[in-house]
Amino acid sequence: MTLTRFVTKNAFRNKRRSVLTALSIAFSLLLLTIMMTVWRAFYLEQGSPESAQRLIVRHKVSLVFFLPAYYREKIRVLPGVKQVVPQTWFGGIYKDNKPENFFAQFGTDPNELMKVYPEFSLPPDQLAAWQKDRAGCIVDSHLIKKFGWKIGDRIHLTGTIFPINPEFTIRGVFTAPTDTQALYFNNETIEQGYPDIKGRVGFYGVLADSPDSVTKVAQEIDDTFRNVERPTKTESEHAFQLSFIATLGNVKAFILSICLAVVFAILLVSANTLAMSIRERTREVAVLKTLGFTRKTVLGLFVGEAVVLSLAGGVLGVLGAMAFIFVASHSPGAQFLTNMKVTPGTVSVALLVAALVGFISASVPSWNASRQNIVEGLRHIG
Repeated sequence: MTLTRFVTKNAFRNKRRSVLTALSIAFSLLLLTIMMTVWRAFYLEQGSPESAQRLIVRHKVSLVFFLPAYYREKIRVLPGVKQVVPQTWFGGIYKDNKPENFFAQFGTDPNELMKVYPEFSLPPDQLAAWQKDRAGCIVDSHLIKKFGWKIGDRIHLTGTIFPINPEFTIRGVFTAPTDTQALYFNNETIEQGYPDIKGRVGFYGVLADSPDSVTKVAQEIDDTFRNVERPTKTESEHAFQLSFIATLGNVKAFILSICLAVVFAILLVSANTLAMSIRERTREVAVLKTLGFTRKTVLGLFVGEAVVLSLAGGVLGVLGAMAFIFVASHSPGAQFLTNMKVTPGTVSVALLVAALVGFISASVPSWNASRQNIVEGLRHIG
């Protein structure tokens, strides 16, 4: 029998205890992997290369306040600005209020949208058809599959923010690098149906000429409208998305606290279980030393068993987290989780944590076991 086989076999010698320990570690690693995935998606994922050049200009106080339409031309002439497009959140209801029927709806300028979002892929003939039809719209390809729509279908929305109930005809289907869950229509639909909004827009999407000029462009825009009735706040597209997450509270602190609590809990569970397991094998250690096993070898055997057991739990936890994230990201109403997935880097970190937990938990009891006297070990009763 090889040492590797010996370590693996001994790691699961007490099947009930080993299974329960592995499941405890698996559940903790499942939580840890989910939290790391959420952290990466919210704070580390930067989106497409084009999004690094894009800024969002909104009212300085809140998104609920509109900006004047004439800001558009003032922004367009600023140095470093390549394209500008107005956008207004509509927030209408499709069919009913059920989460599975929710999707984003924006009023915009059909002639400018694709210039600010060049990563959106839309056939030229469909774009032309949308631009010619004031009651037309374009829809994300994922929404088309979700609802079974096709070009030419009519979509009726019930207004919640605006007192209008528009009906749009699908004129195009665009494909984005990530699922946007969005529908775009001509902003004139809102202006005609609700004249009070004429001359105002929700926010502006701005495409800078390069990623390096984003910070400078943002400062220039805010400086231009600093001393006016409706001042602006300009931020990167990623920062704009994080502002929505911030409305949920201090998400960063919440995720970090859960991660620390999970790691601490794993250490307590595994350290107690492994220490108890090693103490029960006092006579076995003495026998191994009698057969010629050195102190270093005994130490390596026990630590190896702990690491194998922890990694087994870690693998189960990671697989569970991957299944959970997949189901959650495909669940109705989970807009924040739509593009979330467990990456190889996250898997590697989770398994490394599992291995370290096994190593740290077993280090002290294994060291004590390797130092024990052979005679005292053989006399041990327990």
